[in-house]
Amino acid sequence: MKNYKTLVFVLILVIVSGFSQFSIATKVQGDVLNDVRAAIKMGSSKELVKHLNNRIDLVIDGDQASYSKTQAEFVLKNFFKKYPPSDFQYIHKGASKDGLKYAIGKYSHQGGTFRVVLRSKKFNDKHKIYNLDFTRD
Repeated sequence: MKNYKTLVFVLILVIVSGFSQFSIATKVQGDVLNDVRAAIKMGSSKELVKHLNNRIDLVIDGDQASYSKTQAEFVLKNFFKKYPPSDFQYIHKGASKDGLKYAIGKYSHQGGTFRVVLRSKKFNDKHKIYNLDFTRD
């Protein structure tokens, strides 16, 4: 009977530990989206590029191009300068079964809003944005 109680205790401990690890991993992934949201909300191209892949497909109001992180930082800096943010909030977040993550948000500035779509996937065990689209509403 004593061995049975010990076995049950160990099994419960293993299960709880597994849920904790899952929770920590989920929190870390959620932090990337939170950090990206904060960077966009502040209009900080410098903070935003920390979460971009080395190459990124960037669409700004219909103009689409593929950029390096350095080039994307300049393009985003000009965008934030031209349209300083008053707010940015996610409307929807999701993920595919293959591990791709996406978010749709609303970027507000004094003259209107942009719909923002960002897509990320793992590059070297870290989620990085590989596609970012700002489309005028």
